[in-house]
Amino acid sequence: MMCPKCGFKQPDVQEQCQRCGVIFAKVHGVPEQQSEPALVGQKHARFGELLKKVLTNIPREKNPVVQSGRMLVWLGLVVWGVKFMFTPVSGEAFSESYMHLVNLPFHEAGHILFSPFGPFVQVLGGTLGQLLIPLIVTVSFAIKGNLFAVSVGFWWLGQSFMDCAPYIDDARAGQLMLLGGVTGSEVEDYHDWENILSRLGMMQYDHLVARIFFGRGVLIVMTALVWGGYVLCRQRLKYCAT
Repeated sequence: MMCPKCGFKQPDVQEQCQRCGVIFAKVHGVPEQQSEPALVGQKHARFGELLKKVLTNIPREKNPVVQSGRMLVWLGLVVWGVKFMFTPVSGEAFSESYMHLVNLPFHEAGHILFSPFGPFVQVLGGTLGQLLIPLIVTVSFAIKGNLFAVSVGFWWLGQSFMDCAPYIDDARAGQLMLLGGVTGSEVEDYHDWENILSRLGMMQYDHLVARIFFGRGVLIVMTALVWGGYVLCRQRLKYCAT
């Protein structure tokens, strides 16, 4: 505990302060200091209550058409997500997908957005922008209480992580066709992740970093699908119960 008079931190079993000698029982008007384990326990309890509230207080969807539409969207994300999970990291498969065209403008905008923070952050900003926008979308839906839309935004974030993986994997090879119709090996300092990893002295780990990104993306997509399915099931049960 902490002495209410001098602020000296000491074991909870003490009856008086080891520094100033004040007797804790005689101190009035000062709230009793809680021990660190008690504070940690309270934080865990509050988190558990919040998690329980989120999992149980899912609003009922009154419109069956909207509910059916969400189910179709979820099934589409399941099929599309599984397809991305089994797509090879190496090669052009990701860059030829529709989602790559969705991610690309935010990637390029990230370079501009982060340009005031120096050359290195500007180069890294492409990847940051590509990941930041889906995250903002997810948080926005969460604030508005649209729990199913949260799963869609989170799915997009996971897919964006996977979409980054082939670019990272290509850092040393420089064989992927980049924006402008050239490859990283044809133009010096043109490949984002060649620059990033070389400046960090991690060029030899390009394949490892790529698979970390890909694995994280798979985990996020799976989490999003589980959450989306859970929300739909809860809404369906509440709809049938009325």
